[in-house]
Amino acid sequence: MGEFLISSYLYERLGFNLKINKKKMSSIVLGFLIMGIAFVMTMTGRGGGNFYMLALVLSGLDMNMAASTGQFVLMCSSLMAAILFSKQKMNHWKLTLLLGCLVFVSAMAGGYWGQYFDEKVLKFIFAIVMFVAAVCMLKKPKHQVKSDHKWVVLLRSNGEEYQVNLLITVPIVLLTGFLSGMVGVSGGSFLVPLMLLTMNVPMHVAVGTSTTLVTLSATAGFLGHLGAGFFDFSTVWPLAVGGIIGGFMGAKMALKSKPKNLKYLFAGTQFVASVIMLIDLFN
Repeated sequence: MGEFLISSYLYERLGFNLKINKKKMSSIVLGFLIMGIAFVMTMTGRGGGNFYMLALVLSGLDMNMAASTGQFVLMCSSLMAAILFSKQKMNHWKLTLLLGCLVFVSAMAGGYWGQYFDEKVLKFIFAIVMFVAAVCMLKKPKHQVKSDHKWVVLLRSNGEEYQVNLLITVPIVLLTGFLSGMVGVSGGSFLVPLMLLTMNVPMHVAVGTSTTLVTLSATAGFLGHLGAGFFDFSTVWPLAVGGIIGGFMGAKMALKSKPKNLKYLFAGTQFVASVIMLIDLFN
């Protein structure tokens, strides 16, 4: 891109007639913004892909370029957080392996096929996904299915047991991975509620496991977009640095936070993301 302009959407509402024509200045501003986003979103196990998308789209990037850039930044920030969470045993590796294989394949497919969808359709899907995830987080977990059920897999780790109903988990994870790769958001938006509501996984373990899965999903989604030809490294590197720093600080803060606070933070940021995108879509 020759010039990186701040979205006219923001200027019309704030009454500015000024344009920022220097790409370097815009990238630095976005880098700090993304660092703040990564800090908050990493605490909830989502990585921040949905808010990266908001920042990038409102800064002037088209949906496909914003999706590929967002996936790359998300990949970097979530990888940093996943390393820290793993050291604190906040990651369930068997659950990660089970869900990760499904997420990786479906996210790569979504990243590639996203180019064939209308930009407004992608924005609408983005908003709906965020809103549904927020509602799910405010619900109380259901009772676990009996372990002798035909489609239930029993996982054990660090002295704890988790029951995975494959009839519920597999379809949701495949759909989640595909949508996250296509729209350019993190799969954690649905993976955290899935683990809490259907498996009774503790919030901190859900955050750590989801962060690892988000890393896989973001990597697969980015590779799909890269294969479609949507990426500009000269624009993305300052944003990636901001994401890495924010991911590190957010992971450190998550280790000190109460599960209840993390849950409310997750739901609140989801509502905000869906509302902002709907406003942008219909204006």
